[in-house]
Amino acid sequence: MTIFTEDKAKAILDKVIALSKADECSATLAGATEGNIRFALNSVSTSGLVDDVELAVQVAFGKRVGIATINEFDDASLERVVRRAEDLARLAPENPEFMPAIGKQQYKPSPTWSESTAAITPEFRAGVAADSIGPCREDDLVAAGFLVDSRRFVAFANSNGNFGYQKGTGFNYTCTVRTEDGQGSGWVGRSVRDASEFDAGRDVRVAMRKASASAKARALEPGKYTVILEPAAVAGLVSFMMNFFDARSADEGRSFLSKQGGGNKLGEQVYDPRVNIIADPWDADAPVMPWDDEGMPRERMPIIENGKVVALNYSRYWAKEKGKRAVGQPGNLLMAGGDKSTAELIAGTDRGILVTRTWYIRMVDPQTVLLTGLTRDGTFYIENGQIKYPVKNFRFNESPVIMLNNIDELGRPVRVAGDESSLVMMLPPMKLRDFTFTSLSDAV
Repeated sequence: MTIFTEDKAKAILDKVIALSKADECSATLAGATEGNIRFALNSVSTSGLVDDVELAVQVAFGKRVGIATINEFDDASLERVVRRAEDLARLAPENPEFMPAIGKQQYKPSPTWSESTAAITPEFRAGVAADSIGPCREDDLVAAGFLVDSRRFVAFANSNGNFGYQKGTGFNYTCTVRTEDGQGSGWVGRSVRDASEFDAGRDVRVAMRKASASAKARALEPGKYTVILEPAAVAGLVSFMMNFFDARSADEGRSFLSKQGGGNKLGEQVYDPRVNIIADPWDADAPVMPWDDEGMPRERMPIIENGKVVALNYSRYWAKEKGKRAVGQPGNLLMAGGDKSTAELIAGTDRGILVTRTWYIRMVDPQTVLLTGLTRDGTFYIENGQIKYPVKNFRFNESPVIMLNNIDELGRPVRVAGDESSLVMMLPPMKLRDFTFTSLSDAV
């Protein structure tokens, strides 16, 4: 697929808006070319390229809304999708929380496009697989991994005169390395803006060392431990917590940010004063589109400042109800830290446990954000600043709110992507006290 130019996308969207007979009309045209390669058991298993472009049309008669989609763009198809959306709107019940289409906005472009990522070829993907598999074969280890890269565009317009267009690219790589007997496992993940920064042969060595070192793991008693969470381990917990920064759920008493007796904890000290998190769509390391799913402009926005909650996410409807100014929902999370690497945090630890990553995280109690999950792919006991031996994986029961009040030290932030989150994040490794492990897991 050729990425639609701004002029071509706007021409299609203008036709759609002109065809509508509804009270208002909004249309979004989005497309992507996504390449991938997957390998397992030291062999490539699948590789492919997926192209897709889709037009979504939303219309409203009063508070009745209809939405229809199509992937054909000739004049007859455009009229057909508009009429289908209008027919659905006439049949729909009124939405008591309906918000009209936004007015004309100004968007400041963000650096979401990388030429080196956009230029990735099948040969590049094959090279990544070869550079991951080759060293593992040489060391009698077994590699399984996945690379996905993309180039995409999004354009939208509405009957109030708003229009936006931007291109972007994406790149994510993960690799799990196991010992031949399956007793040791290591993992590495890389989310980069620019493919020229990536070296599979270098990064796979991280997973290889952990796989070899994690075999013959010993059992430790569950309990509270000092832990060092690598950024990938932090991501699953912090991204889960950020889902609860919705102002409405806090105001209605359904969140850990609900205040006793009503209201929310905006402005209150909730975390250690070293916790600082912002959203910034123009960040050079983790840029995102300068608008959210409703086309609202994003802003550089402090969310947690010196441990105080300074921003909550207001939907347009809830902002109107509460007399607040609605802004675009964050697309990234950037957490401040120190300047030490994970290895340097380990060197300064008398006794503790290193966690490579967390997975299978599930909610236990939304009022405290108590989560349960498992460690995996390399969990190690630290003594006198050195990794002494591998330990069996644990199940943990921990709240990221409590976790971020038990900080000993923060390391240098790196770019990561949460397993169950579309957020792009810059997160530090963390040295934490009193992290709660509740049981052992035999899985490696």
